[in-house]
Amino acid sequence: MDEHILLVDDNQDFLAAGRDFLNYQGYRVTTAANGLEALTAVAAEPPDIIVMDVMMPRLNGWDTLKALQSQDETREIPVLMLTALRGCDTVRESFNRGSTWFYNKPITDYHDLLLVIRQILDETKARQPAEE
Repeated sequence: MDEHILLVDDNQDFLAAGRDFLNYQGYRVTTAANGLEALTAVAAEPPDIIVMDVMMPRLNGWDTLKALQSQDETREIPVLMLTALRGCDTVRESFNRGSTWFYNKPITDYHDLLLVIRQILDETKARQPAEE
């Protein structure tokens, strides 16, 4: 599989649990504790998907998403936004800002989160032109 996932969250427990679970499932995982670290990680090695919290210090998820959307090299990377914020306005805001999907925290079922990640990766792969 060797697909690369970037997990971005200021919650170190989530980063460790998510990384361990996804590694065990066969994914290569990089982590970042905030948006600035995420942008550095993406520049060093673009991931196949970014799973990112909204509320983080230094550079929040919305601003990180905006930075990613503003660059041709990173605009097409799918971004799954995570947040404890609730309500239709938050979901709408997530999509309006360019996220691929939205997932509520806390994460209580990593298998369910994996299904969403897998769906996004499969859809992204299906849209890419076949290599000759």
